[in-house]
Amino acid sequence: MHQLKTDLVVTSPGRINLIGEHTDYNDGFVLPAAIDKVIILKLGKNGTTNECRIQSEGFGEVVHIDLGNIAKSNNDWENYILGVLHELILLTDKLRGFDCSIESHLPIGSGVSSSAALECGLAFGLNELFGLGLTKWDIIQLSQRAEHNYVGTKCGIMDQFASVMGKDEQVMLLDCKTLAFEYIPVNIEPYRILMLNTNVKHNLAFGEYNVRREQCQQGLTIVGNKFQIGGTFRNVTMQMLDDCKKEMEDVIYNRCSYVVQENQRVLEAVAALRANKMETFGELLYQTHKGLSEQFEVSCPELDFLVDFSKNWEEVLGARMMGGGFGGCTLNIVHKEAIASFVKEAGKVYKEKFSLELSAFQTVPSKGTSILKRNG
Repeated sequence: MHQLKTDLVVTSPGRINLIGEHTDYNDGFVLPAAIDKVIILKLGKNGTTNECRIQSEGFGEVVHIDLGNIAKSNNDWENYILGVLHELILLTDKLRGFDCSIESHLPIGSGVSSSAALECGLAFGLNELFGLGLTKWDIIQLSQRAEHNYVGTKCGIMDQFASVMGKDEQVMLLDCKTLAFEYIPVNIEPYRILMLNTNVKHNLAFGEYNVRREQCQQGLTIVGNKFQIGGTFRNVTMQMLDDCKKEMEDVIYNRCSYVVQENQRVLEAVAALRANKMETFGELLYQTHKGLSEQFEVSCPELDFLVDFSKNWEEVLGARMMGGGFGGCTLNIVHKEAIASFVKEAGKVYKEKFSLELSAFQTVPSKGTSILKRNG
């Protein structure tokens, strides 16, 4: 295999979201953090005008891309890369041929957003390599557009934002309507953030995500026809939803009421973190899971089982499913002394119930996409 050239090594993290699920594409609040699990990208100029050689450790083969002829691929993972290149070419004429190798240390299918880490890492690295002059917000937004236009997931801004803007030991309260944000220090000692990966991905996830967006939009339109809400969920109250309930199908009412309630929970969770009221914070996580399972209907039996199981442990303050849904991980706030026994017991009962292995990992809020090393 041809030795790929390296001028620059970039580390790009996955993310967790403590609370605020399915609110980002509804002008809501979210509370994400970059994590200490990353994708490493090695990038180098190769002296050509248009030829890009990209090797993924996971897939082995080298993918050849012509910058003068970018088109969607049948290989899903390539579309994240192609989407970023497409968006960069629309913004700048400075991009040239390059080599890139990609090595992922993110748990696959766990909902920690490996896609955003890949998009943002590539955009960040190419910006540095070719001096494209893009800001961090440019990188966040072009990576989001790449996912919309090339992958087809109409994601909100949260994943890309968290991957780029993360800081050690800080979560970020992001207002997805105004894009204003602030860092919130996290000191949850003696507790830890523990992820339990169901190791299932029900294939509903992709299509149902876009369905939820449409359902929320339908509800918003109905409320907007009756009240002056400026076309945004942020101005919707439960009172308004109740007043419009007769004009809505139950499913639309449930989706919208979840969003309104979840936005309030995020603000309450931030207040609890600031006041170091971890029991209150944990209870809000349980409320969010109930809403995601019953009102938004994006959970699955495996996720519900793990959240219910956690309620039997006084050392667990709270748990919820995290991410788009239908699989992936639960996020748990667990006392550090109980982690080993909790993981062991959860794994045992989970295997008995579903004949599946459970995997677990601890994580901490960490820094965002950055340069690990420059050669020369």
